[in-house]
Amino acid sequence: MKFNIATLPGDGVGPEVINEGIKVLKAAEEIVTGFSLEFEKYDAGNGHYLKTGVTLPESVFQACKDSNAIFMGSIGLPKDGMPVVVDENGTEVTGHVMFKLRFDLNLFAGVRPIKLYPGVVSPLANVKDIDFVVLRENCEGLFASYGAGIILYDDIATDTQIITRKGTEKIVDFGFQLALKRNGRLSDGKKAVTCADKHNVFRSFAFFRKVYNEVAERYEGQVEKDYAIIDALTLWMVQTPQNFDVIVTENMFGDIISDLAGAFVGGMGMSPSGDVGHNYGMFQPSHGTAPTIAGKGIANPVATILSGKMMLDWLGDRHDNKAALTAAELVEKAVSNTLARGIKTVDIGGTAGTSQFGDAVIAEMRRL
Repeated sequence: MKFNIATLPGDGVGPEVINEGIKVLKAAEEIVTGFSLEFEKYDAGNGHYLKTGVTLPESVFQACKDSNAIFMGSIGLPKDGMPVVVDENGTEVTGHVMFKLRFDLNLFAGVRPIKLYPGVVSPLANVKDIDFVVLRENCEGLFASYGAGIILYDDIATDTQIITRKGTEKIVDFGFQLALKRNGRLSDGKKAVTCADKHNVFRSFAFFRKVYNEVAERYEGQVEKDYAIIDALTLWMVQTPQNFDVIVTENMFGDIISDLAGAFVGGMGMSPSGDVGHNYGMFQPSHGTAPTIAGKGIANPVATILSGKMMLDWLGDRHDNKAALTAAELVEKAVSNTLARGIKTVDIGGTAGTSQFGDAVIAEMRRL
C-alpha cells in the first residue's frame, strides 16, 4: 500500500529534523515491507512569506488536502529584531499555515504524547516513569477567535472563546477511544480520561464538563472519569504525573499544559504531536524553529522521528495496514533503545549530532 505524504520542511531547524524523520521512516519501510511512503516536499512558512508575501500557497494547501498525511518540520523565523515574523495585525504569520490546515481540514484533535524514555533525565525529582497524553481540542476554544478579535479605539481588545456541543463531543469521544488503546495510568493501570477545565468560573467550561459527562456515560465500566480544574492540574501534573492517562481540554489550555509537560520528559525536542481528524492527519514536532542553531547539525530530531511514528500508527489504523503499525512499533523501540545506550543530542545531555542520531536509530532498527 502506497501512502503519499505532503511534506512541509518549514523554517530554521525544520528541514534538518524532517530529513532525519524521512530517513528513519524510509528505513522502517524497507525493513518491515508491506507499505511505501512517497514524500513530496513543498515550500511554506515564514521563509516563504518573506520571499513571496504568502505563507501557505493555495497549491500547497491543495497538495496537503490530496495527500494521505502531512509531515511537517517547524515554522517561524525572526525579523527586524522581533522574535517572529508578524502580519499587519501584529500576530505571527505562522498561524496562516497552522490554523488554515487545522481549521479547513478539521484537525480537531491535537494529540501530544508525554513519555519519558530511558536515558533521559526528568527535571522532576524522584520521577523515573512518565507516560500520559495531553489531548487538545484544536478548532474551538479561545483559538476560534484567530483573525477575528476586536481592537476598539486603541483602548479595548477582545477575543471570544467558543465551545460547541459538536466540537466537545468529538474531542471527548476521541479521548475515551484513545484511552481504550492505552495501558492506563502508571499509578494503578486504570484507563482514565481527565476533563481539565475552569467550570467553576466560566459557563463555557461548565458546558464543556456537562458534555464530557454525557460522552463518558458511553464508556462506563471501561474507562474512568476524572476531573481537574486547570490551575490545580498544573500543580498535580508536576507533583504526580503518574496519576494521568489521557487529559482532554480546551485549545488554549492544551497549548499551555502540553508545553509544560514537555519539560518533564526532556524538553520540546522530545515532544512529538499529531493534529488529526476523521479524514486528515498532520504530524510534526511540538518545538519551534530554533534559528540560532539552524544549520549547525545539532538539533534534536527525536520529536520529529516520533511524530513520524505517530503518522505510521494513524495511517495503519485508518487503512487497516498492519505493516505500518508494526513499523511504528519498530521506530519507537529503536528510539528508546538508542537513548538508553546514551546516544543523545546536546539538549538532553549528549554529544550526538542530528544526523548521527538518525543513523543510530536506523542501525538499531536493523539490529532489532
